[in-house]
Amino acid sequence: MIKLLALDLDGTLLDSRGRVPDENRKAIRLAEEAGVLVTIATGRRFRDARPVGLDLELNAPLITHNGALLKYVESLETVAASILDVDTTREIVRVGKLYGGDALVSADPHGKGSMLYDRVSADNVPLQRYLVWAKRLHGDEAGDAVSHVQDLRDALPDHDVIHISFSGACEPMGAMLKFLERELRDSVTILPTIYTQLDFTLIDILPPGATKGTGVEKLARLHDLAAGEVMVIGDNFNDLDMLEFAGTPVVMGNADASLIERPEFYKTLSNDESGVASAIGRFILGKEN
Repeated sequence: MIKLLALDLDGTLLDSRGRVPDENRKAIRLAEEAGVLVTIATGRRFRDARPVGLDLELNAPLITHNGALLKYVESLETVAASILDVDTTREIVRVGKLYGGDALVSADPHGKGSMLYDRVSADNVPLQRYLVWAKRLHGDEAGDAVSHVQDLRDALPDHDVIHISFSGACEPMGAMLKFLERELRDSVTILPTIYTQLDFTLIDILPPGATKGTGVEKLARLHDLAAGEVMVIGDNFNDLDMLEFAGTPVVMGNADASLIERPEFYKTLSNDESGVASAIGRFILGKEN
């Protein structure tokens, strides 16, 4: 019997317009009424995922920063948090600047979360768009949510850092990735996302052992649940650890072909076809699809 449901956000719970389809919303409520804990497991930082959690009134803490932070949206109670070592953080920022990457530093895990940056390259259009989106999302709190600082290296000692991301063109970011993997592999978790057609690479750097899988496992253990009582739904490679952990792993119809082809994973409809609702109906509510 499924007692915990963890949903990836982008490409899974949200449709291609970034909205929660009504069918997904209704299915989540029915799952909760059936006694299931429902959460979001996302690579987004807590502050960026919180509006969706508040809107859906989820009954479990969010799993954010790819599993590094578990936190309730209403009370802001921190259930579990992993912090990057200060010396490691400084070295990461130093190396990033050496390779010309634009850094975003996520801090304040025990509050709503803040993001620090000191530069944005003129050709880094995805990052420019993200900063505009983040400031618009947080409205009156935008100044607290996204902060421009003179130099990240000077600002770091005043913050607990949970997540650093670098972005830039593929070639310099590829060289940076090789360096980080060689020099820091044992002290951090490194998650690259490469968009060759856009000449854009995103490198997420997290505390060691931080994955969506470990985040889901922590939440399951807090409620004395076994893996067989956990269902997860995802669409991308950073969902792989939680898919392999759960007793009922479900991949979206819009997922990468290599995930869809895994025989041990169940399949559902795409995010634009309310695939989350379809999977909840099948595996939790016992409806025939």
